[in-house]
Amino acid sequence: MKKLFASLLILGVIACKKNPEKFINDKTDSTESVKMDTTKVTQVEVSKDEALKQLNEEIIQALKDKDYKRFSDFIHPEKGVRFSMYAFVNPKEDKNFSKSDFIKYQPTKTLFTWGTLDGSGELYKATIDSYLTKWVYSKDFATGQVAFNEFLGKGNSLNNLKVIYPKADFTENYMKGSEANAEMDWKSLRLVLEKLNGKYYLVAVVNDQWTI
Repeated sequence: MKKLFASLLILGVIACKKNPEKFINDKTDSTESVKMDTTKVTQVEVSKDEALKQLNEEIIQALKDKDYKRFSDFIHPEKGVRFSMYAFVNPKEDKNFSKSDFIKYQPTKTLFTWGTLDGSGELYKATIDSYLTKWVYSKDFATGQVAFNEFLGKGNSLNNLKVIYPKADFTENYMKGSEANAEMDWKSLRLVLEKLNGKYYLVAVVNDQWTI
């Protein structure tokens, strides 16, 4: 009887050792799997941020240098590029150029109506060159604060960028206002980007500032 009891006791101890060991191994494998998945997600996010950062820098530099031939290389080959004078994007009235039309008209003296000036209500007419120089790059945005898919400049005009471009990514180049003007003279330049065949292209250039 004692021998039988001793045998059962030994078998019970062995069984207890095996089960916890298997459970720990399963937990470890599960943890490693989660870590691997998290690493993959992080790598994708970093890669995307780096791509947006580089593209933003290149487009901003092209605008600063008035290198509009270089700028045209970033225009979306199918959708072209839309220019919005203020935060509110109006697809029906904002100027939209295909890449070929931009290249064709940029060197010319052809006047285009870009929108309505805040306050006066007057139509803003200018050549492509003048609009890019005096309105789009009205401040040295290359020295500004940059954000990705986040708004820094927040004024009193309706901002519908995410409504018009729900699946696009965008960068914001923000210039803080001066203390002399209670920081109300801030300005932002947003570049809206969409992917085509794995490559980002520019679909919109949106300016923003304090409006009346």
